[in-house]
Amino acid sequence: MKNFRINTTAFQEEDFTLYTDLNEEQIIGVIAPIVKDERDGGESYDNDDLVSALIKAYPNNFISHYNEPEIISI
Repeated sequence: MKNFRINTTAFQEEDFTLYTDLNEEQIIGVIAPIVKDERDGGESYDNDDLVSALIKAYPNNFISHYNEPEIISI
């Protein structure tokens, strides 16, 4: 399992983190066409749409996401 920080815009606050057994190529293969389509004037998306597309493409893999990690101050 790995954590991947996903960045699709110029705004860092729109990044999200995936915890998954997918590899980088699998993730990019699903997300890049969605991002490119929006940039070319297509349908807009949000982070949940991207995660849903990954789950649809890889229903037997583990895919979890979060927008901001919990912080533990000690």
